[in-house]
Amino acid sequence: MNKERFPQLLQAIYGAVDELEKMFPGRHFTPDGHMIGSLGEALAAHHYKIELSTASAYCHDGSCNGRQVQIKATQGTKVALSSEPEHLLVLQLNRDGGFVEHYNGPGALVWQLVAHKPRPKNGQYQISLSQLQKLMATVPQDERLPKRDV
Repeated sequence: MNKERFPQLLQAIYGAVDELEKMFPGRHFTPDGHMIGSLGEALAAHHYKIELSTASAYCHDGSCNGRQVQIKATQGTKVALSSEPEHLLVLQLNRDGGFVEHYNGPGALVWQLVAHKPRPKNGQYQISLSQLQKLMATVPQDERLPKRDV
């Protein structure tokens, strides 16, 4: 990843969003869905040395240190899970190309928060970033993916 160019590209995306929202007051042009997911995967691959799988692979997005990893990225306050990953990494993306890590640990701990609930119609359980932050405090350092210095 080109660490100088990546933030520039994100700033260009968000600059276009800002301009469109000024041009069309009351309309929102929020980047979301696949774009945010792919941006999160790219950041995670670079910062955590995750080897990415084929795009849109079931459950896991890549592997690191012998663990299968699901990467969830959001600009909002929650993420959605439809299955139990081996390891879960949740990042909240910033407009400047940075991110905040909200969870980095065993997927089973997060899955326990939702597995007992009836499955939503869309098949995706919603989990708030605040819940994930609390849970993250219980994850020992050796169960987290190491973040490399970049």
